[in-house]
Amino acid sequence: MTQTITVEGMTCGHCEQTVEEALQEVSGVTDATADRETEQASVDGDVNVTELVQAVEDAGYTASA
Repeated sequence: MTQTITVEGMTCGHCEQTVEEALQEVSGVTDATADRETEQASVDGDVNVTELVQAVEDAGYTASA
């Protein structure tokens, strides 16, 4: 299942990478991609969206479902 969350605060490629890595560390995530242009991250896997939001926020960005 693919879920999309909004991520604010990404300004460069390194930011995208940081968000992707944070999301991929969540149990159940099989793939994650972040796009600073659209301010969104797409996540594949069986995981609760609140866990995704928390992982992004723990990485220092603002996220919402």
